[in-house]
Amino acid sequence: MNGQLISKTIFPSPNPKVRLWIVTYSSNGLKIKGLLAEPVETGMYDGFLYLRGGIKSVGMVRVGRITQFASEGFVVMAPFYRGNQGGEGNEDFAGEDRQDAISAKEILKNHPQVHAGRIHVFGFSRGGVMALLTGVHCKEVKSIVTWGGVSDMFLTYVEREDLRRMMKRVIGGSPTKFPDRYVWRTPLYHLEQVQAPVLIIHGVKDKNVSVEHAYRLEKRLNELNKPVESWYFHDYTHYFPPAINRETLHRLCSWMKKQ
Repeated sequence: MNGQLISKTIFPSPNPKVRLWIVTYSSNGLKIKGLLAEPVETGMYDGFLYLRGGIKSVGMVRVGRITQFASEGFVVMAPFYRGNQGGEGNEDFAGEDRQDAISAKEILKNHPQVHAGRIHVFGFSRGGVMALLTGVHCKEVKSIVTWGGVSDMFLTYVEREDLRRMMKRVIGGSPTKFPDRYVWRTPLYHLEQVQAPVLIIHGVKDKNVSVEHAYRLEKRLNELNKPVESWYFHDYTHYFPPAINRETLHRLCSWMKKQ
């Protein structure tokens, strides 16, 4: 059954106020690995689905980052996606692996410390497209945040020559050859189904994921009269300076809790 928790193993935490687990859960018949973070203090919290960027060893889930979000008062679930860190299957790229995110949301939904109906979705970089696709499939999520996030897989193919070989391998070919496969992976074509408010965070000087992804996402959400808020940072790239990063993290967590 998708989202069934198969096992959990305690993992060393850098923060005494946060408990960490490596979990194994089911997704489309595969055993997927992920990181679960819980505030140690007894209480009820909002759930936070953290969707990583990159692919394979690039952009892996970082313990420090997950702990930061848990410290803001969330139970955080961060899937590694199929084919990663001992998980079964072969990694996709905003394709079948969306089920790994949707199934991870079920872990939060069934968690005894998570408020019923209070689950938020966050995606960084490649995780942005994963977060939006999760919002397309899961109408009940309370908010979606995409930070430096991909919104258009056609645009990623055009902009990132270094990723084209990987995208052809994983997706099966180029957008010219298989446009339907890229449409399926591009949330811009499916935003009618998103119910949650969306927060867009993007550095205007981003060369990894151009700010055009954010502009296209904001434009389409506005056309559909969907609730959207945008924070553009004109001096920053894909990676923000540490102090600004921490401040932005705190702000976005506050924004989530108000939704």
